[in-house]
Amino acid sequence: MSLQPRPWGFLGSFNAMASPCELLMAVNDEHIARQMLNLAYDEAKRIEHKFSRFIEGNMVWQLNHAQGETTPIDAETLHLLTFAQQCFQLSEAAFDISACPLMALWRFDGSHRVPSQTDIDDALHHVGFAHIELTDTTVFMPAGMSVDFGGIGKEYAVDRTAQLLAQRWPKTSVLVNFGGDIACPISKDDGWQVGIENPQKLDNAAALLTIRQGALATSGHTRRYIEIAGKRYGHIINPNNGYPVEQAPLSVTVLAPNCVMAGMLATMSMLKGPDAEAFLQQQGVDFKVFR
Repeated sequence: MSLQPRPWGFLGSFNAMASPCELLMAVNDEHIARQMLNLAYDEAKRIEHKFSRFIEGNMVWQLNHAQGETTPIDAETLHLLTFAQQCFQLSEAAFDISACPLMALWRFDGSHRVPSQTDIDDALHHVGFAHIELTDTTVFMPAGMSVDFGGIGKEYAVDRTAQLLAQRWPKTSVLVNFGGDIACPISKDDGWQVGIENPQKLDNAAALLTIRQGALATSGHTRRYIEIAGKRYGHIINPNNGYPVEQAPLSVTVLAPNCVMAGMLATMSMLKGPDAEAFLQQQGVDFKVFR
């Protein structure tokens, strides 16, 4: 973790959830800034350790290795699964956290290989949130199914962290930025300046937004894709056919009251492919689309 003074207060930074994380704090007291940064770090790491599918023995690991047995869950896990279920239903089965078997086939690590149709068809047999059974205290998944909270977990961490900071320091404006997913729970009169990355020129801002209060999230495949025989395959998979979404934007950024909602709408719009802009216009939110 690092903490650096700025004209407007302090900038704190650390790494979590495979992302650079920042905390912009409009506070002059270094001791308070350090406390805020520690809280953000602890909450981000707590959520990562609990919901990352890559950590052996955690909640998600237990779900994914239950092999058809019912698994007890706590209220927080139920909350995330219920939200994932709503995303699945609202997106007409396009936003599906059970698409792990497909994600395992499509590697965006330089291997540059399109999976065989046989492998895709086999994986599709183990995809579909409709097959998951939820109660207030348990979850059942058929053997061979698995889930990944990557599509909502970081946004949830942003909102949770912002909420905790606002509860403890209700008069201090802070901007929580976890890998480009952002929340500002306490209004700042002159706002925070946020740059939106240019997908044609990575690490450079294509637009500058002023956020006084609210959240934004970005979804896209500017960094995770493969290109084979002149065709680009982005990392956002259509769980209905097992292939990357066709004609999806390079990136979509959505502004919403909270980060989870912004992330849900950004991902849903990517899944709409050529109809991303029309979908977002229907939602009545501010957005920026790059193609």
